[in-house]
Amino acid sequence: MQNKNYFHISLHVKQLDRTVSFYSKLFGQEPGKIKPRYAKFILEDPALVISFSTSPKNVAPSFGHLGLLVPDAKSLEDAKSRLSEMIAFEEKGVACCYAVQDKFWVTDPDGYQWEVYHFIKDTEVNDTYSSTLKKACCA
Repeated sequence: MQNKNYFHISLHVKQLDRTVSFYSKLFGQEPGKIKPRYAKFILEDPALVISFSTSPKNVAPSFGHLGLLVPDAKSLEDAKSRLSEMIAFEEKGVACCYAVQDKFWVTDPDGYQWEVYHFIKDTEVNDTYSSTLKKACCA
């Protein structure tokens, strides 16, 4: 882990056990560290350190959303298979954030939204206000 840069995210959560269960499924691995009221995943691909601290009063899922960009359509299908029972909705060929993407959305136990997406191509359209995207994308 020390020979490259990692992006770090720390999120407040209400119930650590539900969070660990959700993210173990999302990332396809167990956390590297679990302590009282704390868990941390260290991911190699993507290079990410994400930690969770139990702090119910500080949970604020309305900050936007988080995303996982996968390299190709097959990787997106693999993730869809792994997370099928958690998918809130799916979008194909959507123009979001000036890019055409295929994606699906999952929401963690505290309301944090994750888009898992495959970039197809750049576009000059940013359709963040369509009916299916009102709670998603860049809106």
